[in-house]
Amino acid sequence: MKLTELFAKDQVNLSFEVFPNKKPENLESVKAKTAKIAELKPAFMSVTYGAGGGTSQFTLEIAKNIQDNCGVPVLAHLTGVSSTKEIVAQRIEELKAAGIQNIMALRGDLTPEMEGQDRTNWAYKYAIDLICELKEKGDFCIGSGCYPEVHPEAANMLEDIRHIKEKVDAGCDFLTSQLFFDNGIFYDYLYKVREAGIAVPVIPGIMPVTNAKQMERSIQMSGSFIPRHFKALLERYGHNDAAMKQAGIAYATEQIIDLYANGVKNVHVYTMNNPDVAEKIMNNVKDLLG
Repeated sequence: MKLTELFAKDQVNLSFEVFPNKKPENLESVKAKTAKIAELKPAFMSVTYGAGGGTSQFTLEIAKNIQDNCGVPVLAHLTGVSSTKEIVAQRIEELKAAGIQNIMALRGDLTPEMEGQDRTNWAYKYAIDLICELKEKGDFCIGSGCYPEVHPEAANMLEDIRHIKEKVDAGCDFLTSQLFFDNGIFYDYLYKVREAGIAVPVIPGIMPVTNAKQMERSIQMSGSFIPRHFKALLERYGHNDAAMKQAGIAYATEQIIDLYANGVKNVHVYTMNNPDVAEKIMNNVKDLLG
């Protein structure tokens, strides 16, 4: 099923993101965890590609397992960073052969060694390059990313939204946001993209922060604004793993419920491959779905 069909329905949905492990010996363990998450019957599951395409060989296998053996629609990530036209063409044919209809087209995160490289001759310098390729070579439902607090490489929000509009005009069917911890930021961003003429679904991405180290990594990677009441939560419970997990799930649940209450129909949760966290989130909101 194409996700555009899901988003067109007048219903409330919850979806989950999972990721492959870089070590081949952990593939079966990851497949087992993602299958456990799939048992919760989310609206769909996305499978990431890894920084620099480092886990690309496992993305398709995990996505196919979720789709074929668990009966959950999948969204397979595909990144262009450092890829050649030949590699991307091969990946597209593999996705077609697997019957995967939904692709998350991203430039991709740069690995530390890529940061200083000359990107002039890269085949896919931006996500829009990959979106155009997907539109040309297949009948896919295409998603891409957006940053409610401005892409770190954009000069300002206006420039960032202009690039988002270019991606949508090129064929992007929906957007999924980077994580945020203040729903007001998302609502303000949604108003701005609608004002710019971007009408595709914008799916908020929520990450339940379940330990202090995860919080530090999340802030470093996303540059997200941390509200005062979330800082208090971290200061109070960050030293206690069990308490932080419970508090982090409660905070994420509050964000999700508020989003639903304000008319947002689809929410995507970054599970960090944790079936227990996914289950608790699902149980907290299951009566709101459908």
